[in-house]
Amino acid sequence: MTQEPYHYAVIARAIDLIDQADDPLSLEQLARDMRMSPAHFQRVFSQWVGVSPKRYQQYLTIGHAKTLLREKFTTLATADAVGLSGSGRLHDMFLTWEAMSPGRFARGGAGLTIYWGWFESPFGPALFMGTGKGICGLAFADDVGSETAMADMITRWPKADYVEDPMRLRPWVNAALGTDGKIEPAPLYLIGAPFQIKVWEALLQVPTGHVTTYSEIAETIGSPKAVRAVGTAVGRNPISWLIPCHRALRKSGALGGYHWGLDRKRAMLAWETARAEAS
Repeated sequence: MTQEPYHYAVIARAIDLIDQADDPLSLEQLARDMRMSPAHFQRVFSQWVGVSPKRYQQYLTIGHAKTLLREKFTTLATADAVGLSGSGRLHDMFLTWEAMSPGRFARGGAGLTIYWGWFESPFGPALFMGTGKGICGLAFADDVGSETAMADMITRWPKADYVEDPMRLRPWVNAALGTDGKIEPAPLYLIGAPFQIKVWEALLQVPTGHVTTYSEIAETIGSPKAVRAVGTAVGRNPISWLIPCHRALRKSGALGGYHWGLDRKRAMLAWETARAEAS
């Protein structure tokens, strides 16, 4: 039996502890909390995250976002030239997407069946939702609770029919999270207003380990004066992490907001940078 799901949960807990700590945690502290020997924990953490626990914590410093913006800024207009490949990327190359028609979105998802289920993710318990065409929702429950996370998703498409069916979603979720270690496509189904979808499509062009700004996104989609509207659309992204709204920063280098908490946004940026630089 593979240890992958167990290690996945262990590393998720470790990352959560690291993110919540006021000061860096020693290898011994983390290993003790995970009920593992220091050597075993170091090996599992390094295999999964790509770097040691000590190195990972360096990516969580206050200046990390500003460093990313200074050194890893991605001009979306040249994303194709930059390329999206890289062995350290878990999902970006393998996401395919299509968008719901504006008319159906305006009807609040009426006539649409949305399947849902809970899964473990690198950033805590995650609620995945999907239609027959792909993943349409992803919410995190650690900070807000499972009921609030579910209500948040349902209010986006209030007239849809919701059916609990994690087994139906599991192949897509495994592909998106890299759980099986297989290179398979993870289809996304974007449900939003036309302007929102344009913003989300722009976010999908930002490579792992890089960031962009709200103003750059506005320029890219042909609405340079709509920076505030872009920020709102980024915040309304229903497929957190897979549509990487956490890679959008303010022009000053500040993190800006994040629907599921700034600590999680900071952890996502650190985790992705570690993976990208280790590849």
